[in-house]
Amino acid sequence: MWSLDDLIIAGDFLVCPDHGLLCVEDLWREIEEAGDVRRGILTRAMREIRVGSESSGETELRLALVRAGLPEPDLNWTLRDERGVFIARLDLAYRRYRVAPEYDGRGHAKGAQFRKDADRWDAIRGQRWDHVRILSHHLRPNPQVAVTKVARALVAAGWMPGQR
Repeated sequence: MWSLDDLIIAGDFLVCPDHGLLCVEDLWREIEEAGDVRRGILTRAMREIRVGSESSGETELRLALVRAGLPEPDLNWTLRDERGVFIARLDLAYRRYRVAPEYDGRGHAKGAQFRKDADRWDAIRGQRWDHVRILSHHLRPNPQVAVTKVARALVAAGWMPGQR
């Protein structure tokens, strides 16, 4: 009875390498062996499952962006400086445009983690990347708010709507 997006979020979780649970091929095999349901909803979900998403918020953001016609971002990509020194692991990265949309859930809202994140945001911008911070109210109830924020950053960096 899950929605398409809930299935995609669950699939992203299952195939995330950090969780070590399954690979994409395992999910395809399960559909092949057990069959699909509800007019192929599992197959539709599989088409949008990606390896690398580490949270439901990251998956929701990616789905909103791609469905709105923005390019598919790289997931949890490592940003390094010109010497190869680690700067940050970016939730979503448009490397060509140096735009880094990131979903910040409530776990990032206070204390030591917030201070660490704030320093990290400065380091990302210090590498000439546009860090686009997305909070839950940018995605829900209207994901167009998040899409607009990211699209503006991409256009400012040279992306043209309709370009993948």
